[in-house]
Amino acid sequence: MNVVDTSGWLAYFAGESNAKHFAPVLLSPQKLVVPTVTIYEMFKVVLREANENAALQAVAAMQKGIVVDLTPKLALAAAKLSLRHALPMADAVILAAARAYEATLWTQDAHFKDLDGVRYFAKS
Repeated sequence: MNVVDTSGWLAYFAGESNAKHFAPVLLSPQKLVVPTVTIYEMFKVVLREANENAALQAVAAMQKGIVVDLTPKLALAAAKLSLRHALPMADAVILAAARAYEATLWTQDAHFKDLDGVRYFAKS
């Protein structure tokens, strides 16, 4: 299983040079876990940078994976990870979802750089 954090989704949709790292994962939605917080973040950024139609299209693509809601159990796990690794709330939720599904987390967000189970690609 795989989780792509918001930075990876954004790189993919924007056609950035790092999109090549995320494309194979994103094109296999049957193995993709999508925390709802990434849907929130993607919709917000694409809505701000483009328009609502583009934002809705991005969200529709994301929902082809296994969408994971923020449950109380996931929230508690995220809070622990946030304190342990000094992560912002959204990043902690994304990491908690990846760990709950024993998934690899794909990212270009430096917050995750040295954590176990993470495939990190520096922004180019």
